[in-house]
Amino acid sequence: MSTKSWQPFVNSFTKNNQLIRVDFLDQGGSDRLEGNYTHEIQVDLVKALIDHLNLDKVNIVGISYGGEIALEFAIKYKENVDRMVVYNTTSRTSEWLRDIGRGWILAGRTRNPDAYYNVAIPVIYSPIFYQQNIEWMEQRRKVLKPVFSDPEFLDRMERLTNSSEPYDITDKLSEIEAYTLIISAEEDYLTPVKDQELLQRQIKNASWVKIPGAGHASMYEKPLLFMTFCLGFINTADTNYLI
Repeated sequence: MSTKSWQPFVNSFTKNNQLIRVDFLDQGGSDRLEGNYTHEIQVDLVKALIDHLNLDKVNIVGISYGGEIALEFAIKYKENVDRMVVYNTTSRTSEWLRDIGRGWILAGRTRNPDAYYNVAIPVIYSPIFYQQNIEWMEQRRKVLKPVFSDPEFLDRMERLTNSSEPYDITDKLSEIEAYTLIISAEEDYLTPVKDQELLQRQIKNASWVKIPGAGHASMYEKPLLFMTFCLGFINTADTNYLI
C-alpha cells in the first residue's frame, strides 16, 4: 500500500472528513532509507507529521503493515488517537508471515518482475475474486511490471519487509485505549482471522467484524464495505448509548 493505493477512496473519505494520506519511509513518495530499521521509525514519522500539522487527536485507518504501525502508535502516543480502524492486521510477525516475506525478498532479488508478481500478488486476493476478475488482475500485472522491474523499489520492499521481522506487540495490546474496529477477511492467507481474534481479546475497547469471501486485499475486493466500516465507525457521534 502507498498513498496512491488510497486514490479510489479519496472522494468518500473527504466528503465529511479531512483526509491525510501518509507514505511511510521507503514507501511511495517518501524518502528511502539505508540499512536495517524497525517499525519504531515509522511510528515516530506519524507523530512528527501530526505535530507538524498541529493536530491534537486523529482517527487512524491502517491496513496490514499500516495497521501494525497504527497499533504501535496507539500504544506509544495514546493521547493522540481518538478512534482507530485496522484491517487485516496482526500483533506479531508469525513464522508463517515471516517466511512468506522472505519469499518476497528472494523473488525481488531475481529482478524478474513476473517472478515478484507471481509470488507477492495472487496470495493477497481470495481465489474466487482472483479468478472472477482475471482480466482486471492481468491489467494490474501490466501496471505493476514496470514497478517490479525497478531495483530501487525492490530494495525498498526488502527493507520494509525486514522491518517487520522483529515485530511483536502482543503483550502491549492491553495498553491501547482508543475505540478500535478490527476487520478480518475470512480468506486472508497472510494475516489469518485468528490474528484479529487475538487483537479483539486484548484491546479493551475493540469491536471485531469478519468479511466472508474476501482476502488480504479486502479493500479492493469489497470497496463499499471498506468505506462503510471506516466512515461509519469514525463518524458515529457517540460511543456509548443508553438503551
